[in-house]
Amino acid sequence: MSDTGSPGDEETIKRMAEDEAALSARLRALSQKLDKASEEAKAAERAQPSNEVNAQGMRLAFRIVGEFVSGVLVGAGLGWLFDRWLGTSPWGMIVLLLLGFVAGVLNVLRAVGKVAPPEARQVSSRAKKK
Repeated sequence: MSDTGSPGDEETIKRMAEDEAALSARLRALSQKLDKASEEAKAAERAQPSNEVNAQGMRLAFRIVGEFVSGVLVGAGLGWLFDRWLGTSPWGMIVLLLLGFVAGVLNVLRAVGKVAPPEARQVSSRAKKK
């Protein structure tokens, strides 16, 4: 036996070195693809609205619906009671239902910020007078 080894051993070592180099290249390529995919996922996550923003929108939507429906129901209920006590059916119900509708629309506009609340209007009118 000699120290140099057989020609087959040298070919095996050479093939293993080539395989290791190819494996290293594939690992680098895979690492780059994973980094790129991770950056794209982070960018997509930043582009989407957060759950907090969605929750705020839902809160505002439920508030608006509640404001409108409560105005209409209170107007209808008071109109029904008014008609029942005074026997003016259906006029009390019609008038107070319409007033409830108007109150509901006004409450919705206040909730959205299109109309200032009465307190804010009084403060601003006092400031203009001074």
